[in-house]
Amino acid sequence: MKVQNITNINRFFEVVDACKGRVELVTGEGDRLNLKSKLCQYVSMANIFSNGEIPELEIIAYEKEDIDRLISFMMND
Repeated sequence: MKVQNITNINRFFEVVDACKGRVELVTGEGDRLNLKSKLCQYVSMANIFSNGEIPELEIIAYEKEDIDRLISFMMND
């Protein structure tokens, strides 16, 4: 799924951390980074956003409840 215009990055990672299953970030090169890993969070975000906002990410969640949680975040935050 594409996630766009994330302005509350801390809240985004709180939602990711609350997910039960694996949540991955797909890089421009096609690599998949585990967003539940704090190290991957820091490395990926340092490379992706520059103005305090993330314009667009492709993420993959494998559990239905995690997908619903992420969609709810995008609609409400």
